[in-house]
Amino acid sequence: MAKDEAEILLGVGPRLRALRRERDMTLSELAETTGISVSTLSRLESGGRKPTLELLLPLARAYEVPLDELVDAPLGGDPRVRARPIVRRGVTFLPLTRRPGGIRAFKQIYPPNTPEDLEQKTHEGYEWLYVLSGRLRLLLGEHDLILTEGEAAEFDTRVPHCMTNPGPEPAEVLALFGPQGERLHVRARPSQRPRAVPGGA
Repeated sequence: MAKDEAEILLGVGPRLRALRRERDMTLSELAETTGISVSTLSRLESGGRKPTLELLLPLARAYEVPLDELVDAPLGGDPRVRARPIVRRGVTFLPLTRRPGGIRAFKQIYPPNTPEDLEQKTHEGYEWLYVLSGRLRLLLGEHDLILTEGEAAEFDTRVPHCMTNPGPEPAEVLALFGPQGERLHVRARPSQRPRAVPGGA
């Protein structure tokens, strides 16, 4: 096996583990979603099982990422991000970055009056957002702000916060946040066993 190929395969396990943790999924939940046994998933993440196309395809579908993200395809391939949208509490998240871990970028689309729940929540991390179009209401601690097109905000997410679109047009927002924020904002759950989880704004 060529050195480059061996290095690529060695990196698959840590990437699979990072994706699962970012989505706050257990091995059991992932097994139910993909049909792959818990032991096989565990060995894939630890490097004890060689990744094959048969195993990686259902994992790419479960994580809603392109296959080349799992294997970290070398630079020079198609650079376009093709990850599928994620909808949570009525808000659409369009991933703008592919690599798991670190800061992730998303375009968020808030239909009018979504989300309806204005409960402020906290979590570890830091968030930056920029309003591309429409209006975004940001409740941050004691502040109640309306951000309009061209305005940006950044804040420590340990401060109670939530965001909603007061309408009447959809609001489009560019947002950056780290793994903690991504888990709470865009957390993906297996479709077979949906359950209520604590979340951020």
